[in-house]
Amino acid sequence: MKADTRLFGQIEIEPEKIIEMEQGLIGFPDLKHFTLIYDSEREQKSAIIWLQSMDDGDVAMPVMVPTDLIPDYQPTVNNELLEKLGNLTPENTFLLVTVRVPENIEDISVNLKAPIIINTDSNKGSQVIVEDDLAVRHKIYALLKSGKEKAGE
Repeated sequence: MKADTRLFGQIEIEPEKIIEMEQGLIGFPDLKHFTLIYDSEREQKSAIIWLQSMDDGDVAMPVMVPTDLIPDYQPTVNNELLEKLGNLTPENTFLLVTVRVPENIEDISVNLKAPIIINTDSNKGSQVIVEDDLAVRHKIYALLKSGKEKAGE
């Protein structure tokens, strides 16, 4: 599948790399097909991944794996919300959170209240509101900075 994107230009994505989000995303209910774009040019793994809409090339949002910074992040999700994703196991469940990058980089945050859950076997995903009392804007600048210091950057 080809897409003209605002951030990455024209991209070709193999059909098996398309993630179907039947309900869309919060704020984007009409966008149903996405792909994940990694920065393959970097030697070290970047914390940021791009969730690129295949339906609207202008829509791409930064996401990240929350457990990379918050190892004990285990949100409580109503099983009914996950039924359409198929049989989820620890091996096929990929959890992401959206990243908000404001003008002041020290206010960078992730949305822990509404993670994106993807079944990597079926390539079906859903953004859900968790039952836990978690932050919509959990600041991560200090965590990112300390992670880079540990890596010697």
